[in-house]
Amino acid sequence: AGAAGGEVETAEAAPAEEVPAKKDADADEDEEDKGPKPEGNGGSTERFVWTQTLSEVQIVVDAVKLGVEAGQLKSKMLDISIKKGHLKVGIKGKTPLVDDELHQPVKTDDAIWTVEDSSKIVFTFEKVNGMEWWKCICKGDPEINTRKVEPENSSLSDLDGDTRQTVEKMMYDQRQKALGLPTSEEQKKQDMLGNFMKQHPEMDFTKCKFN
Repeated sequence: AGAAGGEVETAEAAPAEEVPAKKDADADEDEEDKGPKPEGNGGSTERFVWTQTLSEVQIVVDAVKLGVEAGQLKSKMLDISIKKGHLKVGIKGKTPLVDDELHQPVKTDDAIWTVEDSSKIVFTFEKVNGMEWWKCICKGDPEINTRKVEPENSSLSDLDGDTRQTVEKMMYDQRQKALGLPTSEEQKKQDMLGNFMKQHPEMDFTKCKFN
């Protein structure tokens, strides 16, 4: 009977042990939120450094990463292939440094790469979805916390009218949600409902429920 009692006590104690684990997970998430903003809204891997705006990504590959001394890199040495969802970067005749699937598709017609100072390759890609922040460049790369990514105010003026309006709306909605206030769409619906109610005072809205 004593052994059975011990088993009961163990079973009852198990759920209580899970509570601190959940708190630790929450604490880790809080710590992640308190972390620094990703530099250039991007990150770095063992192979390259990258930055991004809402519509573009830029990747910098140092010559040394390709096994070439700084100042000795020439475009004719390179084996580069850019596809909508795949990137290959290397030296001809050698194993590629990068030969991976991209995190998200890019517009190949607008892809640009240049060799700068014979020491690095700079790629500039336009995102197919110009309204999404990337977590990484290649699938499997270390991911950044996109919750820390923020568009620079100065860069908003560089966007075309429709894109800028959309970005500003997204930023406004994000602030409203954080304050527990209605988003622009919710406010628009409330305003439309208010106007409708004013135009139809004969209707009884007291029992209506609106989402």
